[in-house]
Amino acid sequence: MNAPDEHEIAPGAASNSFCYHCMEAMTPAENRKELFLRACRVEPGERVPVWIMRQAGRYLPEYQAVRKKHTFLQICKTPEVAAEVSLQPFRIIGVDAIIVFSDILIVAEAMGLPLDVPDSGPLLSNPVRDVAAVRRLRDFDPLQETGFVSDAIRLICKEAGSDVPVIGFAAAPWTLACYMIEGQTRGDISRAKEMLRAEPQVVRELLERIARATAQYLKMQIAAGAAVIQLFDTWAGELTRAEYDAFELPATTMVYDLLGHAEVPKILFAKGSAHLLDSLPATGANVISVDWRTDLAEARATFDRVAGRKVALQGNVDPNILLGPEAAVREAAQAAVEKTGGLGHILNLGHGILPATPVENAKAFVAAGKSARVPARAGMA
Repeated sequence: MNAPDEHEIAPGAASNSFCYHCMEAMTPAENRKELFLRACRVEPGERVPVWIMRQAGRYLPEYQAVRKKHTFLQICKTPEVAAEVSLQPFRIIGVDAIIVFSDILIVAEAMGLPLDVPDSGPLLSNPVRDVAAVRRLRDFDPLQETGFVSDAIRLICKEAGSDVPVIGFAAAPWTLACYMIEGQTRGDISRAKEMLRAEPQVVRELLERIARATAQYLKMQIAAGAAVIQLFDTWAGELTRAEYDAFELPATTMVYDLLGHAEVPKILFAKGSAHLLDSLPATGANVISVDWRTDLAEARATFDRVAGRKVALQGNVDPNILLGPEAAVREAAQAAVEKTGGLGHILNLGHGILPATPVENAKAFVAAGKSARVPARAGMA
């Protein structure tokens, strides 16, 4: 997800260094969107596509320069700046996909919870603590309330061109509900978990409200040009399997069902979800992204057993590996690809890139993914 520690850049910063069009003139043209979509459909490709969660962010000096001039929310809500920040990793480290710069709490704000993002972390005023608060939440018009996200996507698509996939995103219902109940993103969701157990019907009502709003918000992003969408379920792992099946599974399924657009791949990232692998395919996600605690080969075997359809994988290199030597980064990328044979696999980290990551290591990860041996390629028609 594009959380408050990952993206930002000033207008015009693209002209300072990297020349994407010059690079294209020196290398063979490649349709990265088709490469990405083939992976989502579990179809063989010449290589695995690769991008990095939180790829626009504090590890980039270019991002830091913009952040000095703009608040986080100013960047999110100024389409030209948001688009430029979104494009930074594409230009600088060579990722295959561009995720729009925004924040998962934008939907909470549009539903009626004022949002502030100080350096200490995001804060939502008037947190949801009872059924009355749930029923005060607004049904909003995405274009009117969050049209800056749509505008940013259109600008990204125009700049990157039709051969590069743009990813739209939102929070999965349970994760957004946690932040709306807690009122902050400080790593403690005890209040949300207590509400789930003490007032399950209130939480179900909240999850349904969020699911309906999220589907409309994502439809807007697709209309603007997003070729893929991703739900971030940061707090999925805090639920037991029974709780996930009873609360989050129906809510996430509702998002995808209401969203429609069968031609647009749907990625679900569920952090800490090793105990939920049997349930995740039932959401309807085309691609399931897992963190570094889950073995990719085991995930593939589980999904093949329970899904009754092809499910692609995304991930899952430990972000901490990118803090070490480049050789280890390259080895980790190759090892991840070998776990899946490169078929139906989007190489990524198992969570967001860490702020202390050397830019050269981010580049090494992307380059290693692009050059990784793909055993499944031998089966291409």
